Amino acid sequence: MGNKKLRLLYVAQLLWERTDEEHTVTVNDIIAYLSGLDLSVERKTVYDDLDLLRLFGMDIVRTRTKTHNYYLGQRAFQLPELKMLIDVVQASPFLTVKKSMELIGKLERLASTAQAGSLQRQVYVLNRVKTRNEQLYYNIDGINQAINQDRCIRFRYFDWSTRGERIYRHGGKVYQECPAALCVDRHYYLVTYRPEEDKFIHFRVDRIGDLRTTDTPRPPLPADFDPAVYVRAIFDMHSGDTQFVTLELDSRLLNVAMDRFGREAHYRTGPEGTVLVSAQVEVSPTFLSWVLCFGGQARILEPPSAREALQHLAREALARYEQESLRVEPSGEQ
Repeated sequence: MGNKKLRLLYVAQLLWERTDEEHTVTVNDIIAYLSGLDLSVERKTVYDDLDLLRLFGMDIVRTRTKTHNYYLGQRAFQLPELKMLIDVVQASPFLTVKKSMELIGKLERLASTAQAGSLQRQVYVLNRVKTRNEQLYYNIDGINQAINQDRCIRFRYFDWSTRGERIYRHGGKVYQECPAALCVDRHYYLVTYRPEEDKFIHFRVDRIGDLRTTDTPRPPLPADFDPAVYVRAIFDMHSGDTQFVTLELDSRLLNVAMDRFGREAHYRTGPEGTVLVSAQVEVSPTFLSWVLCFGGQARILEPPSAREALQHLAREALARYEQESLRVEPSGEQ
């Protein structure tokens, strides 16, 4: 004989897994479901169970056609929200393919079975670049714990070889760092503070190995440190000298600038269909390359050092191609 004390949970499970606005059940359906679990009930008992579940907080909606039909209405996440979350999981380069599919499976279980089917049809082959370090999730947890406990951390840092092997920097040197924040800019980054140098350093979390929390207390961070401001000032987490830069952009690039610098930057109308954008950025090769990718539609006005750095980068790239063209042998008869 089935356990009658579990009956209410079975009814809740049926509503959660098998019902939504387009897929309803009747009292007879519920009785048949419970009968399959060796639980025989009367109609009045089912009505009482539905009332108890409503009292508990489940949004059980009743509609009427030829019969009374029931389904679970409001859920923690609605279908469009789940679709958006799955899109985010699929697009995240810091998630491995394995972890992406695990998370998608868990998100699908937040919907009814029928809705989960439509979510599965949305899942495409994860063929974009994804991290290969399964240790990432443990690193994130360990770093968060260290930050919450105001403790320093120790780890080794590596690069990938052409054969996909780890090459630890400085011969496997153990870094001891003071974690300041975890940031996401396409990838997860650990931002650390070095008080003896009074500067911040960042590391890709998926290239951290052997992470350990130490007993060493973390020193106080500068009072003006803001992780959001820090991330916005740098391009793809490549370091450079922080400077206040003014750009002249084609007015059609205003949306691009808003996406990059946010509304906090200073925008004003420039001459002849241009906009002037002033923002705090780290003048790194990545930032300079970002400016170059717009060709004649963008240029740095200030400071002169940033203009010179961009000119130097462009000359280096041009010289490299010119050297290669000189090495090409002229075609002719053999």
